[in-house]
Amino acid sequence: MSSTASILTVKCPTCQRAVPWTAEQTFKPFCSERCKLIDLGEWAMEERRIAGEPLLPEDDNDDTRFFQ
Repeated sequence: MSSTASILTVKCPTCQRAVPWTAEQTFKPFCSERCKLIDLGEWAMEERRIAGEPLLPEDDNDDTRFFQ
């Protein structure tokens, strides 16, 4: 690639700021560690989730007796 090739730029999923997709950008696709941690917190608090049908628990050997 030549030095004049354009650098791929993506939007930070958290704040929508432009992020260059380069080796120097350590938090990609996020613009900063702060945005990365905000996103992680949203997943941990279940504010974000992958769409789909909920999974039903399986009744393999009735393992729930352990918790009774």
